[in-house]
Amino acid sequence: MQRWIFIFAITAFTAAGAYAQGAYDDIQPANPFVPKPLSVNTIALPIKKATLTHNSIHNQYVIAFDRFMQSNVKSAYADFKILIENMDNNDYAYMQMAEKMADIGFFNLSELAASKIDDKTLSDFLTDDIKMYYFPSHRLKSDDEVYLGEVFSNIIYNDQSREATAELVKNTSLLSESDYANYIAALGYLKSSDIVNAGAYIDTAISMNSQNLNYKKLKAEILSQGKKPKNAIKLVEYIKAQKLYTSDFTRKVNSLEQYVLYKSEKNYAEKMYHLGFYYYYENELAKSVRTLQGALTTKKKHNKDVYALMSRVYYDMQDYEKALDTALKVNKMDNNNAVALLVLGDLSFRNGDFKTALKYYRDAESNDKISSICPLKVALTYEQLGKEKKATEIYEKILKTYSDCYMAYYKIALKDKSKEIAYLKKAIAINANFKDAWIDLGRVAIERQDYNEAKNYLGVANYIDENDFRYYYYQGLIAKNQGMKQIADGYFKKSLLLNPDYQPAKEELSI
Repeated sequence: MQRWIFIFAITAFTAAGAYAQGAYDDIQPANPFVPKPLSVNTIALPIKKATLTHNSIHNQYVIAFDRFMQSNVKSAYADFKILIENMDNNDYAYMQMAEKMADIGFFNLSELAASKIDDKTLSDFLTDDIKMYYFPSHRLKSDDEVYLGEVFSNIIYNDQSREATAELVKNTSLLSESDYANYIAALGYLKSSDIVNAGAYIDTAISMNSQNLNYKKLKAEILSQGKKPKNAIKLVEYIKAQKLYTSDFTRKVNSLEQYVLYKSEKNYAEKMYHLGFYYYYENELAKSVRTLQGALTTKKKHNKDVYALMSRVYYDMQDYEKALDTALKVNKMDNNNAVALLVLGDLSFRNGDFKTALKYYRDAESNDKISSICPLKVALTYEQLGKEKKATEIYEKILKTYSDCYMAYYKIALKDKSKEIAYLKKAIAINANFKDAWIDLGRVAIERQDYNEAKNYLGVANYIDENDFRYYYYQGLIAKNQGMKQIADGYFKKSLLLNPDYQPAKEELSI
């Protein structure tokens, strides 16, 4: 079994990733970005500015995506285009739309959204990953994107994979020039359990565009269900070796790896372990726990790895008692298990026992030499122990080896004014859902008295987490600096409502 600890660096600080195309016929993980059908085909999207709120951009996106799922793709395409062209200028929203549109094959709309991004330092990593992962070599006309979108919708959402694929393969002119059309045909055949034709069409897609990682991903899924599943694992190793900078795309690849291992493994307990791991990456934590419980056997060596992952899942579910019990169980079996040591360190850190946390993290680091999470945890703990210089040295050392460790960029940004803005933006470029960096960009903008920019940055943080007390504090500072004392006090009170111990807000209210 392959078990790499670096995954926890991603899941500790990020939200769940976006919907990924794939032929998961027997696995249907829930996804927060794929809305449930709303039966609203008669509702027209208003042509007005959509602001970055869950009641505006999100709801309009939900309506359009519902149409896409119901194969009303032409209307969905028009709605997405209206949304991109008419929402308030916000780089985060454009970045999200660029990825979501590429994910469903609307590449022209993806480019439209990306073209509207103002600050390219925030988006360069993401747009590069989108193109490497999704984009076809042959540029499609909008009509062809809509047509292939209808085929994709019928394959994935409407249980018409056989009919839709049979219709597509008659379109020989499109297949002869479009690598993406061949990918869709392969996807349809795989969903129809026709492995032979699926393999033939994905091979054609790859021969036309050997750089596309999504094609290779589907090829790996096809191979994992064929006669030589080991070849699928080799292909996943190739995909993992490609440089993807952003957290969400790293998660996609890790998820694929566990899916392929699940499909390829013959032993039932091993299969369930990898399936549980897959659900973990998909942020389906309850499913992950249930599946891992079914992976337990009488073999101690196997069980310690299952329990170790279970301890991490329990911790992320905030079931700290079970996380502790399970991690201690692993520690008794093997006190060098890095996953369990990290969990024990996290539990000690959470309880304010930083000396014990440091011991666990350093023990984990000595047993895991391939990821940034262990040294990162060590540095975070040194900070809590007042050893700022030691922590900074570790953060800088991390970045020499792990250029995708956004938390290290963030921490150095807070310590070095000369790097503050550049490194805050670098952290966001790697993980656009990292709200702390958005909040601190808002703080920096306030310090520069650029209140419109500050509101923009803070608005993103609020969209990611509307209950962060710092958002209301900084909004209060903006209102105060603009002479709106009553409004400012309201924000400060809201900040204290969410965090009664937040001293800066208390000081503003003279408490």
